[in-house]
Amino acid sequence: MKLLSIGFLLSCSLAAFAQTIQKDSITTIEEVVVTARLPLREIVPSQKLKGAELERLNSQSVADALRFFSGVQLKDYGGVGGIKTVDIRSMGTHHIGIFYDGIELGNAQNGQIDLGQYSLDNIGEISMYNGQKSAIFQPASDFGNAGSVYIRTRQPRFTEGKNYNLKLKAKYGSSDLFRFSTLWEQRISTAVSSSLNAEYITSSGKYKFNYRRVTPNGEVAYDTTAVRENGDVRAERVDLNINGIILRGYWNAKAYLYHSQRGIPGAIVNNVWRRGERQGDMNTFVQGRFQKDISDRFSTQWLAKYAFYRTHYVNRDTMMLPIDNRYWQQELYLSTANAYEIMRNWSASVSYDFRWNKLNADTYRFAFPTRFSHLVSLATALDLKWMKAQVSVLGSFVHDRLHPRTEFLEEVTRTNNINKFTPALFIDFPLVDKLYNDGSSATFSLRAFAKRSFRMPTFNDLYYTDLGNANLKPESALQYDFGVRFDKRYNKGLMRNFHFQADGYYNTIHDKIIAYPKGQQFRWTMLNLGKVHITGLDVMTSVSLQPMKNLLVTGRLQYTYQDARDVTDKADVFYNDQIPYIPYHSGSAIVNVAYKNWTLNYSFIYSGKRYNQQENIAYNYMQPWYTSDLSLQYDFKVCTTRMRITAEVNNVFDQKYDVILNYPMPGINGVVGFQVEL
Repeated sequence: MKLLSIGFLLSCSLAAFAQTIQKDSITTIEEVVVTARLPLREIVPSQKLKGAELERLNSQSVADALRFFSGVQLKDYGGVGGIKTVDIRSMGTHHIGIFYDGIELGNAQNGQIDLGQYSLDNIGEISMYNGQKSAIFQPASDFGNAGSVYIRTRQPRFTEGKNYNLKLKAKYGSSDLFRFSTLWEQRISTAVSSSLNAEYITSSGKYKFNYRRVTPNGEVAYDTTAVRENGDVRAERVDLNINGIILRGYWNAKAYLYHSQRGIPGAIVNNVWRRGERQGDMNTFVQGRFQKDISDRFSTQWLAKYAFYRTHYVNRDTMMLPIDNRYWQQELYLSTANAYEIMRNWSASVSYDFRWNKLNADTYRFAFPTRFSHLVSLATALDLKWMKAQVSVLGSFVHDRLHPRTEFLEEVTRTNNINKFTPALFIDFPLVDKLYNDGSSATFSLRAFAKRSFRMPTFNDLYYTDLGNANLKPESALQYDFGVRFDKRYNKGLMRNFHFQADGYYNTIHDKIIAYPKGQQFRWTMLNLGKVHITGLDVMTSVSLQPMKNLLVTGRLQYTYQDARDVTDKADVFYNDQIPYIPYHSGSAIVNVAYKNWTLNYSFIYSGKRYNQQENIAYNYMQPWYTSDLSLQYDFKVCTTRMRITAEVNNVFDQKYDVILNYPMPGINGVVGFQVEL
């Protein structure tokens, strides 16, 4: 009640103050979306979560939201501060490009993008593509990944006569979680607006878990309940955006800062509960984007980014050698993309990206690597009534250089050059595309794509003092996909929308590199599996129902089947076995019921049986797991100020499970929140 009373008084005071400083009203539209005029339509549709859908999920970070996409496996090491990475269709984390407002997030050191560092508070949309985003007007790096995730910041919207929006949000929950965030959106002029999002989070990371291990002969080795220790986190995040509209184009600039101090609870092994590992991160970057239609036929886009990442890793575990290491990573990125409409239904593009990465550290015998990457893409798109097709080829030219004074040069060559060309073909057949007299519509299409891609070994893969292997080859992938999509929109009646899409796929990977945590999350053991064959099926369907005027029911269901087998060497005992941590069956479901000011949301996630090592034997078997989450939301107004109260219960049935072996996940837990919008 104290939190509610304080919010009530604060909102009334702020609303009254805002009314005294309100300027003369300016009539504007709510939102302006600027896109290129060229008909560069996507062929392969994405999976998306946006707007109210994202707000209703029991999700705090981008990683949590991605769990509801088909074909996605989230590697979660537990707790609020645990590392969270994403794997799409068993291709591996390193084959996935994560793009934040159009520019790829990078980590040349270990290739791991910790999605737990990116909050949902200021996110307008998250979309995921298999293969690549099938629009040719994009940077060259967008053509280089086996899958892509695009995170788009929310665009400011202003009602008539209002020049600002202010949102305050506070949450308190299990594990002593406290999260406070604020979003301030300001109209600077009729063509320029800004948004500033800041967040503070703290948590002890403590939660009870059950630790039970059974020997291969069926005897219980351990069976106890303990408290997860050393999982505390304190983090601050600031995200500043400035958006501008120009004649036939737009521009935006972003500055981002994330700072955290966290404990690394480590794996529960041999009945040891506590670890002495700590990690501090300071990630910051600035980036800009400019896009304009120069003429009716020609469009151009320019991107620039500078990033600086600092990591401080400490291990004071008395059972291991003490470690106190610092790493400094820099990245410079420049890109230009240009598209030209040759004919009304035929377009072409050329893009060039330059990326410079440098890694410094204070560790013994460090290689001090620098990487220069040049990427050039050529693409063309044909848009006919009965077929849409896109063809692209990406040339990647990568050059590594090590510091001349390092002793590591005795074991590796001074430079490492990689030149690769990777083509892609996407085809779509729109068999049905009808708009009826009553306003309803129906579409049905078939699609297919084939793509070759590769990923460079990371600096840790190649040059890590103890674990690096300078002879690692780039990991190459070949993807084939065939899919179907059906959409039906109704203008009246019980059902309002129905969507269905399914994709069957076959992927092969050569020289596949798998990263396993070796007792601690920050250091990895690199293992090259050689060759992997992946066969799978992704199915996604959604429906919207409106039984009565003020009642709306929406549902979303995803299912994934993956058969990912190591076929490197027939002499291996694990030949043709499922690769580690990939379940054969997985899926998720979301049901949302909205009635007047109330919103009830239920989400369900399932992961089937899998193995934690290469050999598929009983000792390495991991049980299936599932979780159910509930949230209730109530919206109301006080003194013309919008307010929201939320209550969330996660893992309702208190499921005991590990996503990664010996990293137990939280049981039942809850969060309450309060939000004010001015």
